Amino acid sequence: MLAETICSAVSVAGLGIAAIMAYRKRFLSAARTAAYALVPLGLVMTGAVEWIVDTAFSPVAWAGFGVLGLALLLFLSTRAVERRRGGRKETTGGAEPGAVAPAASSPSRAVTAKPQAGGGAGEDFSDIEAILKKHGI
Repeated sequence: MLAETICSAVSVAGLGIAAIMAYRKRFLSAARTAAYALVPLGLVMTGAVEWIVDTAFSPVAWAGFGVLGLALLLFLSTRAVERRRGGRKETTGGAEPGAVAPAASSPSRAVTAKPQAGGGAGEDFSDIEAILKKHGI
C-alpha cells in the first residue's frame, strides 16, 4: 500500500512539472517528462509494484533466485569446460577416451596455421588493392 502511494505521488509531481514546462512553451520536454511521470502510475495499475514488493520480502522468492543463479552457474561452467576440451564428445563405450580408430588420422596443425610473413602476403591483399584502385585511392 505504501509503495503504491509513493508511486502515485511521484506521478502527480512529474505531471505537475510537465504542466509547468508546457506553460513555459517547452512542449517537447513537457511531453517527455509526462511520459516518464506516467510510468510509475502504469506500474501500480498493472500490479507490477505489488508483485515486486511481495517478491522483495519473500524468502521463498529469494531462494528461487538463488536456485536460478546456481543453474546458470552450472550451465556456464559446463559450456566453458566443453569449449576448453575443443568440443570433443565423451565416449560412452568401452574404449578409452583418447582412442583413435586405426584408419583415422589426427588433423594437421599446418592446415590451421597462419600463413608465413614472406610468401603469401601479396596474394592476400590483391583483392583489396584492386578495390582501392577502382575507387582511385
